[in-house]
Amino acid sequence: MPETPPAAFVEVNELRLHYLDWGGPSSVPALAFHGFALNCRSWDEVAPALRSRVRLHAFDQRGHGLSDRAPKLEEYTRDHMVSDIEGITSSLRLQRSVVIGHSMGGMNAMNFAARYPDRVRALVLVDVGPEVSIDGASAVAHFVAGPYELESLEAWVEHTHRYYPWRSKERIRQRLEVSLRRTREGKLAKQYDARFREGSFGGILRGQDELWNLARDVRCPTLLVHGGASPVLTRAMAEKFAAAAKDLRLVTIPEAGHSVAGDKPDEFVQSVTDFLDEVLVGPERGQALS
Repeated sequence: MPETPPAAFVEVNELRLHYLDWGGPSSVPALAFHGFALNCRSWDEVAPALRSRVRLHAFDQRGHGLSDRAPKLEEYTRDHMVSDIEGITSSLRLQRSVVIGHSMGGMNAMNFAARYPDRVRALVLVDVGPEVSIDGASAVAHFVAGPYELESLEAWVEHTHRYYPWRSKERIRQRLEVSLRRTREGKLAKQYDARFREGSFGGILRGQDELWNLARDVRCPTLLVHGGASPVLTRAMAEKFAAAAKDLRLVTIPEAGHSVAGDKPDEFVQSVTDFLDEVLVGPERGQALS
């Protein structure tokens, strides 16, 4: 069974947002944000190793996991989620954090870094950029539009393995054991706002931004971890992003799909810790590696 660190809530924008405090010996805070229709347990396989470099907090974004649902679907925009990140850093008094984000969470993290450059020490983006494959994004939407509840854990394992073929069923089972909720009827259901499945929604709504301009505005050291077999971010898209950004390192992990941290956790941890060892210097690095 995966480790379960202390859980807590922070109230931001009139919503209670849930997070796991993985701790760590470093004075450098880090915030981790999951992808669409996922939750903070997305980082379970890599968090124990990452906390050797940073003090890690993994969040359920609004409408996901154990965090509150927004009153209206119109309140699931990128602008709302970026405002949540700003509220989190203010409420928890986190100074110059490392911000880690996968997919939707990575887009929110990139936007936050561009808008609040003084709040971000370094940025780790997982298989996301200012442009993504329409076909790959549609596949994600199709998966979300699939079953919302099933009869058993094993049924969920079989269903999920078809979408994550690079991951073993045992590791999928471990993730699902802590990521599903029991319904009154005894079934196992997903932990995200059921309204996400409405045909008119189609995913987190875009904010009032121009993504390529925002990407170019990010000034902090950035690592882009690309899944070599990802259907969402192609290698060409990743390279185009790296060429346009001011200070971006690109790492491609072979045989990893869109969910890189879960597909290849050891390779993911190595890439991120190498990056952090480079950008956390002096006393910061000394504390992180003690």
